[in-house]
Amino acid sequence: MLLVYTQKITPRINFIFKHIFVRILQIRVKFSTKVDEFVAHNGPKITYAKSPLASEFFIRSHDLLFEQGINDVDINISNWDETPCFFPAGEASSVPYDLFAASFYLISRYEEYLPHVQDQHERFPANESLAFKNGFLEKPVIDIWARKFLEKLKEKFPNYEIKSREFDLISTIDVDMAFAYKHKGVVRSIGGYINDLVHLRFVNLWHHLLSNLNLRKDPYNTFSEILNIKKNYKINTLFFFLISDFSTYDKNISSNSTKFISLIKSVADYAKVGLKPSYFAVKNEEKLKKEKHRLEGIINTPVTFSRQHYIRLIIPETYQNLIDLDIEEDYSMGYAKHVGFRASTCSPYYFYDLDFEIQTPLKLFPFAIMDMALKDGMKLSNTESLQKIIEIKNEIKKVNGTFISVFHNDTLSENDKWKGWSEIYKKMLIE
Repeated sequence: MLLVYTQKITPRINFIFKHIFVRILQIRVKFSTKVDEFVAHNGPKITYAKSPLASEFFIRSHDLLFEQGINDVDINISNWDETPCFFPAGEASSVPYDLFAASFYLISRYEEYLPHVQDQHERFPANESLAFKNGFLEKPVIDIWARKFLEKLKEKFPNYEIKSREFDLISTIDVDMAFAYKHKGVVRSIGGYINDLVHLRFVNLWHHLLSNLNLRKDPYNTFSEILNIKKNYKINTLFFFLISDFSTYDKNISSNSTKFISLIKSVADYAKVGLKPSYFAVKNEEKLKKEKHRLEGIINTPVTFSRQHYIRLIIPETYQNLIDLDIEEDYSMGYAKHVGFRASTCSPYYFYDLDFEIQTPLKLFPFAIMDMALKDGMKLSNTESLQKIIEIKNEIKKVNGTFISVFHNDTLSENDKWKGWSEIYKKMLIE
């Protein structure tokens, strides 16, 4: 048990200290505001305050964790050895930065509460982030800071036994369009044929026709391959189904289609299934509720996890709506057009709501890479994409974090756009 002395135990302190100590470093932590209790404690202990009590392990605190609401925060990036950091703590501090306040700023997505430029889908873009602007978006700096802090702690308390967590990998599959050609209904099928003819896509038209005549497997129907990979390599794999009404941005098969319902049921027999709320559900709680109940009616079990379509994440409203509907886990914390760590951590954590200054029961699982971000957002080749995936996976392995990937079922279709990506997917899982 590590004891932390601080003059005031705030919700922010409780939240970020437990994330770093309990979830990342696997160290139990207790807080105290009593000097005599702190002095009498024989185990490892640290002081988090403006000044030390004596010669103990001391971290000079920044004001951020003692404040409420959103305020202007002055941030100047410098380096802790070779790792970017901010909120310098001065020479008296046992570590040169207040990594707890810095971690809270990043993981709470403090900057997304501040005025910022949005993209065309009302999203917070990666290039607006502090991490992108200062070159550390592709590093889980919170986890790196935690390990650097642990090294200093071991120097002070060499006999204290500390557990080590293990690297974890979660493969997530988004099903935005279950089938390329089949089961779309007469109107959409005829429209597809006409569209191929108008744009002179005769090869596509031929494949479309063969698929609808059951003479060729629909290219997006890669579910058996994904489930086989899951089984053979023992990969924790989650599926997110878009099950909304048809719209400009939501083009999956009708939720009334017996083939689509059968597909979802069959996948749910072998893997966990979550909800992909539709594009407009991000601002419509009734629509979100309807889609959740629709999926629950198909799989006959409560839906407890989700990922936003188009990564259309608006903080804190999106998370507040999910909490109201008893969603327990969300996998939307990442960027649609860039790989890396939106919350600067590769460790699952609970959403801290700055509006209400509370840690919520919603657990967030930040993803590190997405197929569309590599291919369309960053315009990388297949070789460059695999290299970038392995680079980021290795960064996570260094800190024994959780590597979460986002692929789509059509990414493994081996069509013209995604040629070679089945192999990339396999190599990502095993290398």
